[in-house]
Amino acid sequence: MIREINVSEVSDAVAKLCVDVNYDLSQDMKAALQQAKDEEASPIGKRVLEQLQENLVVAKEEQIPICQDTGMAVVFLEIGQDVHFVGGDLTEAVNAGVRKGYVDGYLRKSVVADPVERVNTKDNTPAVLHTKIVSGDKVRVKVAPKGFGSENMSRIFMLKPAQGLEGIREAVLSAVSDAGPNACPPMVVGVGVGGTFEKAALLAKEALTRETGTASPVEWAAKLEQELLEEINGLGIGPAGLGGTKTALAVQVNTYPTHIAGLPCAVNICCHVNRHGEMVI
Repeated sequence: MIREINVSEVSDAVAKLCVDVNYDLSQDMKAALQQAKDEEASPIGKRVLEQLQENLVVAKEEQIPICQDTGMAVVFLEIGQDVHFVGGDLTEAVNAGVRKGYVDGYLRKSVVADPVERVNTKDNTPAVLHTKIVSGDKVRVKVAPKGFGSENMSRIFMLKPAQGLEGIREAVLSAVSDAGPNACPPMVVGVGVGGTFEKAALLAKEALTRETGTASPVEWAAKLEQELLEEINGLGIGPAGLGGTKTALAVQVNTYPTHIAGLPCAVNICCHVNRHGEMVI
């Protein structure tokens, strides 16, 4: 049976999530930060992590953003195939939600209408929208605002199949090493392996929205996540780049089938806030 959903519900969900994830860190990230603080061996690194936690408390209590860079809104919609949208255009509804969230929530507007002419849109639209058709009659709305300190440190590698796991490992370590303190560590490292050039990048972005620290269902990928986390934390970059044993909070690898001639590997790094939240309509 077809279920009708007014696009205004999508707008409302997007608006609420834009504000919520910018004012209050998700529970999985709070737990990851706490664990990092407990395990950090460097006194300076531990103090940085304590300051980050203090910042979270102030942001929630005062209702101000966790970070001054409130990001470009990335929105994922998983749309049940039995859903029929009414009441307007879905893409515009998403942008209306972003507009409401960023204007009413007093969040920084960071989007320019043209990448060369650089004129600010003044409402943080348009969003970057990804849609997926799934079974059922529900809509899952995910919002993951992405700051560009870490986004600018992301990379894509078109590896040769023969490079295999070692090539993937070297690519991720290279991206993280090059990022250094610029990605506001401790970071979450999203990795996409497979598909095509653009699919690998999307996989890496989606990996950041997984519950932080959850293992990939793919055996080799889950093992690689743990190995890379140990190797990254052995680089000594540490919290805020001031040295320490907690450069990354998690490494999360998403995979997809690919062509016999290729091994795309994308690395999408996110800072210590790794903002993400979701609602089901």
